[in-house]
Amino acid sequence: MNTEEKQTAKLSTPLSPWRGAGGEASAGGEAPAASASQYIDLYRQCRQMIFDHSCDVMNGERDAAFRRFSQNGFPSRKVERYKYTDIQKLLAPDYGLNLNRLDIPVDPYKAFRCDVPNLSTALYFVVNDGFYDRLLPSVSMPEGVLIGSLAKNSGFIANYYNHLASQEGDALTDLNTMLAQDGLLVYVPKHTAVDRAVQVINILRSDVDLMVNRRVLVVAEEGAQIKLLFCDHAADDRQFLTTQVIEVFAGVNAKVDMYCLEETHAKNVRLSNVYVRQERSSSVRHHVITLHNGVTRNKLDLVLAGDGAECQLGGCVIADKQQHVDNNTLITHQAQHCTSNELYKYVLDGQATGAFAGRVYVAHGAQKTTSQMTNQNLTSTHEAHMYTQPMLEIYADDVKCAHGSTVGQLSDQALFYMRQRGIPEREARMLLQVAFVREVVDQIDLVPLRDRLHHLIDKRFRGELSKCEGCKLCQ
Repeated sequence: MNTEEKQTAKLSTPLSPWRGAGGEASAGGEAPAASASQYIDLYRQCRQMIFDHSCDVMNGERDAAFRRFSQNGFPSRKVERYKYTDIQKLLAPDYGLNLNRLDIPVDPYKAFRCDVPNLSTALYFVVNDGFYDRLLPSVSMPEGVLIGSLAKNSGFIANYYNHLASQEGDALTDLNTMLAQDGLLVYVPKHTAVDRAVQVINILRSDVDLMVNRRVLVVAEEGAQIKLLFCDHAADDRQFLTTQVIEVFAGVNAKVDMYCLEETHAKNVRLSNVYVRQERSSSVRHHVITLHNGVTRNKLDLVLAGDGAECQLGGCVIADKQQHVDNNTLITHQAQHCTSNELYKYVLDGQATGAFAGRVYVAHGAQKTTSQMTNQNLTSTHEAHMYTQPMLEIYADDVKCAHGSTVGQLSDQALFYMRQRGIPEREARMLLQVAFVREVVDQIDLVPLRDRLHHLIDKRFRGELSKCEGCKLCQ
């Protein structure tokens, strides 16, 4: 047996002294309480182990998060922002956790080769929840730019870590803060532009069912610019549960573009909370593209805190079988002359379930606000379900705000028109679906990525896509 085989065998045992005490949720409602209590017991029993394998700044936030979580537990579906996803049920099963920080046997540079043409990214890897620093990109970054491990940059992150995420008191964020031991730091100093896009590959790897608690901190100081692409992949056919918390600080005149692409598998549960704060005249683009998944919930809280800030949010979801995708957004306009634009589109087939709940909050004094929220959806079968809830809450009188949503099926007239011109019905449906989501993809400012996504989406609708070409994961 070689070294890698020995390491793999070692991972077939529990990854920590604790394995969850939960189980499948019962009709009587007892399991949801157990789903929270098992994590409370875990923290009490393994607190020192968690502390020993992390850094002082992350450890300094744990106990306060634990107290909030112990008091509140997981939200039920009666809570407005969680009404479309059963969090208690998702957190009830028994997952392993790598609290001992055992080495995961994977060489991501051999396992992953992305053939996005001409993208020329600076490529970094996060294996489960740890920054992979054995082989770093040969591409040099501008002076002062830092991309690395959270735990190894404890002194720097003290002024930012958990400052946005802790304000809401969200249960999943508190759970992540309790258990996360490492993560990714992206720091761009004042008036520095990172010309090359930074691509981060999140790889899930385990020989047992695994819970991963991933943390990301992005700091773009005054006048800084960066483009980030996050790609989620699963390297093993196991049950994975990922909690992820991303905090983004966009300084005065800063520009941050962040694209998130999920291509995992049906056994994957992904619960992601993103927190963004924008200062004066800053610009943030945030796009999520879900092509393959099991259960996904993306929550985004964005605050326009400085005059003249602008944001653009986009979402593209293609789901079939029993897949579930829930996007929940809250944009808070605190300052004047700010602009927000949201466009989310879903195409649901089979027995898939989609949900979109978006709220724009315009505070007192946030005059000259401009906001547009649009959610458009196609359901290809009677078994597919879409829930949509766009909302406006306005406390200023000099604003231009609009919102709207649609749920429907492909136009019979358009199908008839295409079939009259010799296009088979299946091909006609595919072409109309591709055209439907094209508007979201065209908003992506990274041209090679945009072109590649058009190709991947075409293959996804044809049923040919199981992963990116060139990627050896899941083979």
